[in-house]
Amino acid sequence: MSPATQKPSPNPELNLLLFSIPQSLLLNIGTASILLLVTAGQVSVKALESLGQASEELFRGDRLPILDFPEDNELKNS
Repeated sequence: MSPATQKPSPNPELNLLLFSIPQSLLLNIGTASILLLVTAGQVSVKALESLGQASEELFRGDRLPILDFPEDNELKNS
């Protein structure tokens, strides 16, 4: 019968068939990937905001051509 409380191993690892991966390496990889995702999210938000501001500048009223609309009298007479 195995004891209820086992001593933790001094070097915890993920044991696979052919090799083992230390948990510290897995933690480092996981932390780096999360930080990379957060940074990429912030960069994409800033890029989308600048794209939105550029599209607002493109469709600003002072840069659009002036269109000639027919007068109400011309429409009623024809």
